[in-house]
Amino acid sequence: MLVLALDTSTPAVTAALGEVTDGGMRGLAERRTVDPRAHGERLAPQIRLILGDAGVSVRELGAIVAGLGPGPFTGLRVGLATAAAMGQALGIPTYGICSLDALGRAAGPGRVLVATDARRREVYFATYLDGVRVQDPDVARPADVLVGADRAVGEGALKYSEVFGVPIDDRVLYPPGEALIALAAEKVRRRAPADLLTPLYLRRPDAVEPALRKSVLS
Repeated sequence: MLVLALDTSTPAVTAALGEVTDGGMRGLAERRTVDPRAHGERLAPQIRLILGDAGVSVRELGAIVAGLGPGPFTGLRVGLATAAAMGQALGIPTYGICSLDALGRAAGPGRVLVATDARRREVYFATYLDGVRVQDPDVARPADVLVGADRAVGEGALKYSEVFGVPIDDRVLYPPGEALIALAAEKVRRRAPADLLTPLYLRRPDAVEPALRKSVLS
């Protein structure tokens, strides 16, 4: 089954295509553009390009996997809204995966800290052992993160490398689409019901509706 993966939880806009079979999963195409201010403009072209790279039609897709974050509100909702709209239009299931989990899987063996940039001088983070999460995602200032790991990955880890004080693997900075598909592969094989694509914001959005002003009439 052909599976499309989307992630807009970081400054990177990622789209990937993979094939899930009873015997495993193989990546077919992946493209990434790092542009924190243009998720909405970049994602649709990325999707068209990877489908063209693989020589397949959107109608051949059997499922869609989306990175749930954590991530900034504006960028994250672009990927989730696109995945939900495509799944509904095509009549195929959509599955959500924590974006940090994709980084943790891509990081490989060992105890690894995954950290992405949360802005406001903070990071979204979680810890992984041999690719499996052992600490729930959270958001904090880098100096407040308890680093119980031998190394770190993610663009947040690179940005605050001096604070974390562990080796940084700068080959793994953004959630790989192929890893998202691999993490959802069992659901794809079982043809499980679609997930509710609930974003992991971990904090309130920057833009909020203003509170009603109190009356000053006497």
